[in-house]
Amino acid sequence: MRTPTPRLLVAAATVLALAACSGGGAVDGTPGGSGVRDPYFPKAGNGGYDIGHYDLVLDYDPDTDAEAGRLSGSATITARATRDLSAFDLDLKGLDVESVTVEGRDARFNRAGQELTVRPAEELTKGETFRVRVRYSGEPETITDPDDSEEGWLPTADGAVGLGEPTGSMAWFPGSHHPSDKATYDLAMTVPEGLGVVSNGELRDERTRDGRTTFTWHTAEPMASHVVTVAVGEWETARSTTDDGLPVYTAVDPTQADASRKVLKRLPEIIDWAQENFGPYPFSSTGAIVDRDEDAEYALETQNRPYFPGAPDTVLLVHELAHQWYGNSVSPKTWRDMWLNEGFATYAEWLWEEDHGGDTAQETFDALYDGTYYDDADANDSIWAFPPADPPDAAHLSESPVYQRGAMVLHKIRETVGDDAFWDLLHGWAAAHRHGNADTGDFTAYVEKSAPDDDFSQIWADWLRGDGRPDTP
Repeated sequence: MRTPTPRLLVAAATVLALAACSGGGAVDGTPGGSGVRDPYFPKAGNGGYDIGHYDLVLDYDPDTDAEAGRLSGSATITARATRDLSAFDLDLKGLDVESVTVEGRDARFNRAGQELTVRPAEELTKGETFRVRVRYSGEPETITDPDDSEEGWLPTADGAVGLGEPTGSMAWFPGSHHPSDKATYDLAMTVPEGLGVVSNGELRDERTRDGRTTFTWHTAEPMASHVVTVAVGEWETARSTTDDGLPVYTAVDPTQADASRKVLKRLPEIIDWAQENFGPYPFSSTGAIVDRDEDAEYALETQNRPYFPGAPDTVLLVHELAHQWYGNSVSPKTWRDMWLNEGFATYAEWLWEEDHGGDTAQETFDALYDGTYYDDADANDSIWAFPPADPPDAAHLSESPVYQRGAMVLHKIRETVGDDAFWDLLHGWAAAHRHGNADTGDFTAYVEKSAPDDDFSQIWADWLRGDGRPDTP
């Protein structure tokens, strides 16, 4: 009797694990990829299909023995196969999967780390639109990023908040959690009566029955999963419109209401200013979520309404709203392109200050170059630690070169082309990739095509991709 090799043992274990799950018989074909091979998060996202829509029906109770509460529900995902598929993966970290169906039929499934591998009863053919439904429950996880920040499902003083950048959304719903796979969303969450649920898009319904309230939200424009949010707690909500009729919905923790009131009144003004600089607002509503200071470590550009731990100042609100154009509507193809999010939003801060009595963008640029921008010498030096277009690893994606030096690249382009052409470029870039994805190569090609008589080679070599501080400003 021959002893099985380790490879055969692994294969046999996989077959037994799949057989233990619900579903039909075997199929032939090619399984989809278990990641899109992002340079920093290679297991994020999945190959072989493209998701068009998520329908999330969730029930959350924060008052349980579990620290993060209990989450249960189902995710119905509508997708299109991009090749013949015998199996495909979804990203889901933690939680217990109870059943999976594909096109209404039970499917076998297997769990390995963050991968939920689904084997449909019948092979999916290239171009076919299919629907997969996952029922799941459990205590959602808080994920610690490579930079030691926390994302995923964060318990708060009166509920919880889901924050997704870069991969945290897989802690509370299955999907293809990479910015290259954007989709529309419907989300219905039921919580104990007295709590509110705020998410992306527009609130379609709110109804209470038997001591529990269900909030239904709809997001009509494509959205990357890292800017999906759901915030559960006690909220003071307000609805209004901008001068051109754009709906504004804000939700503020009562402890932050007084501190937030003045800055949130400026939100319509900021949107109007941003539209002059960046072009038409890309979504069907706007707003903000303001939680308590201790509820998260950072603000995030969650689509339609950014999330803030504590009342933001005006410049931070400008930054996160600018992301609605650059980062949310125009999303990165990979996380290496993070500077296209943060460099643009940081430069929006400079432009706001320039237009509202603060330092000019040139003065801000000069202070950064001269090393006088920060009071701390190490902070000034950190700007030159690596090129904005090539962070050394995932732990450095949210560091100063991506933000400040990324903004300096944009200022060098402005110097080269002049103000009129630069504002045309800002508008044009947002329009050219509206609701899509782009990378650094797309951007440099767009700039060169927009200004064919100008030479950008030194900007790309020294400021975008070069190591250290360029010799001259």
